[in-house]
Amino acid sequence: MKAPSTLPRPSVEPEHLLLPVNPRFIWLTLFLAWLVNLLPWGQVGGVPDVLALVLVFWSVHEPRRVGMATAFVLGLLMDVHGSSRLGEHALSYTLLAYFAILLHRRLSWFSPWLQALQVLPVFFLAELAVFCIRGWLEGSWPGWWWAMNSVISALLWPLAGWILQAPQRRPVDPDDTRPI
Repeated sequence: MKAPSTLPRPSVEPEHLLLPVNPRFIWLTLFLAWLVNLLPWGQVGGVPDVLALVLVFWSVHEPRRVGMATAFVLGLLMDVHGSSRLGEHALSYTLLAYFAILLHRRLSWFSPWLQALQVLPVFFLAELAVFCIRGWLEGSWPGWWWAMNSVISALLWPLAGWILQAPQRRPVDPDDTRPI
């Protein structure tokens, strides 16, 4: 009888389990993102809304802790800070959280770049709603350059995921006695 030949195993990096997220870390990242949004470079075009990006990330990954009420309150804070019409950012962030919660189960199946492709319409629709209201109330349309913010936010999605999930990653320590 011949001995079975050993086939080389494919070199696929295994997926590691993530630790549960600390609720204090969620609120700390939202607070820090809000502070980043308070910096004066938010007035410049092409700068993504960091708070919206972090809010969508936590709405996707922790929808029971960060939801539409959190988004609405953070939106009101941004409206007060920016001296804009009360409710513009609140509407935008609430729409972001709503669509992110709708997609949260679906997005977990995809790689970060494919997730970015799927959250791009979410960012776009939230900004489109705000600019339609602004255009209706002011009687002018700012052009389509505002859409670049949603593209930049979608491109930053994998980086945000890598940074925000860093504390949850388990150290790699293979052990033959544990099944997981």
